[in-house]
Formats: sequence, structure tokens, C-alpha cells
Amino acid sequence: MAENTPKGDRIAKVLARAGVASRRQAERLIEAGRVTVNGAAIDSPALNVTAADRITVDGKPLAAAEPARLWLYHKPAGLVTSARDEKGRKTVFDALPEDMPRVMPVGRLDLNSEGLLLLTNDGGIKRKLELPSTGWLRKYRVRVNGKPADAALAPLRDGLVIEGERFQPMQVTLDRQQGANAWLTIGLREGRNREIRRAAEAVGLAVNRLIRVSFGPFQLGNLKPGEVQQVKERVLKDQLGLGTKPDAAAKPGSRRRQKPDGPSTASRPAPRKGTARDR
Repeated sequence: MAENTPKGDRIAKVLARAGVASRRQAERLIEAGRVTVNGAAIDSPALNVTAADRITVDGKPLAAAEPARLWLYHKPAGLVTSARDEKGRKTVFDALPEDMPRVMPVGRLDLNSEGLLLLTNDGGIKRKLELPSTGWLRKYRVRVNGKPADAALAPLRDGLVIEGERFQPMQVTLDRQQGANAWLTIGLREGRNREIRRAAEAVGLAVNRLIRVSFGPFQLGNLKPGEVQQVKERVLKDQLGLGTKPDAAAKPGSRRRQKPDGPSTASRPAPRKGTARDR
């Protein structure tokens, strides 16, 4: 069976690693006839290629693959985690430094949520970090309106079923009361849509600020809103079993950023004025 396996990698993966586009975008380029392999246009992504193959996109030779990289980004509230928004709202890609290469978000943070968002130029890293089997704990600082007793948070720790959807048990700590609001630290190992906000609503609490402070071993630390920090080669290798070129961690990137389709100690950010309404 192994002898019949085509050599090389799928063409869409190769295009993505070269920074041309995400895999999904690359498949669209192929279907549009804009990609050639060894002088012949292709119309299907079901093709493996090797370093010996000559690949062009819109007539231009494919650049060498970029080393796999990962960045920590402190997403401010009010940004959409997508390449473009049908409502015209500002996205995280509008706010990133201009010298960032093409990157993809690992998971999402909703419009009014803030804090740590991981960004990568490598689809393999993205998929690996998003897999439920990875099981990395994600921690959030959560401000809720009200004065909850610790016992009222028990359903969150036990696991909830909301509209037929089962939520896994969360780690929940009641940190302090601050006027009409209370601060919680919540840890979870899955990333369902608006999970924390929906779970809090189920026990009578309204979330008015939500800050992700860590994603597995990667922590927000002292990053200020809008700041980006590349994960060092040694950390990337230790945590994901991957490495980058020796000088890859020196700068965010040398090519102008394109929009895709589609270890310090975590500090507790000081509450800002105003509230985030919805996640």
C-alpha cells in the first residue's frame, strides 16, 4: 500500500506554506485555472507535488516555503476575527502591523471579547492547536454583572446542557466582587461558540467583559492591546515539536501581510472603563 502513495504534498498545502493563500483559497485558485505545474494548468487540488515540480500562480514562480511561525496577539475589543466582515466592521487583519506575513487565526475571539489570540502562517499548526484532542486549557478573566455566591457557579463546574448542547465542566474561581460586578477566572478545554457567555447566562449572570489570558502554554503576559509577539523557536519546538529557521524569530516577517480567507506569566489586565456587551 505504501508503494502506491504519491510522493510529496498536496498542491494546496504547498501553496499555503509558500504564503500564497490559505488552503481553501488555494483550492479556488486551482479551480479557476490560475495554477500551473510543470507548464500545464491544473483544475483539481487532488495532486501531490515535490520540490522537483515547477509551480506558478498567475504566471509567477512559487516562492520558497516560509518557516512555520506562531505569534501572540493581544486582540482589542471591537475587532472581528475574520479576513473581512459583511457589516464593514474592522477586523484583526486591519489592525495587525504592516510587516506581518500572511497569517491565520487559531480559533476565534468574538467581537467584544479581547486578550490572547494566536496567529500562525502554517495551516498544520492551526489545525493541530484547534483539535479538541489537543485538550489545552484556555483561561479567561471574566467580569459578570451581579453578586454571585460560589455555590451558584456549581453548574458551570459540573457541566451544562443548553438547548440540547452539552458543555464540558469548566474550572471556575470567584476572584473578587467589585461594586455591582464580580470577577471570575474560567478555564475550559473546548471552544464552542460564545461558550462562556452562554453558560453564564444559563446561571443568571451577564458577562460584560471577557479577556483570554492563556491558551495552553501560551500566555498573554504583559502584551498591550494591539501588540504582537512572535513565539521563539525554542518554545515552538518544545511545545509543538516544531522548529523554525535560526533567524526566523528575529522579525515578525519581511513580506507585506496578506489577508487570509476565511513563556511569560499571565497578568491580570486592569479593568478598563466601559463594558463589552456581547460575545
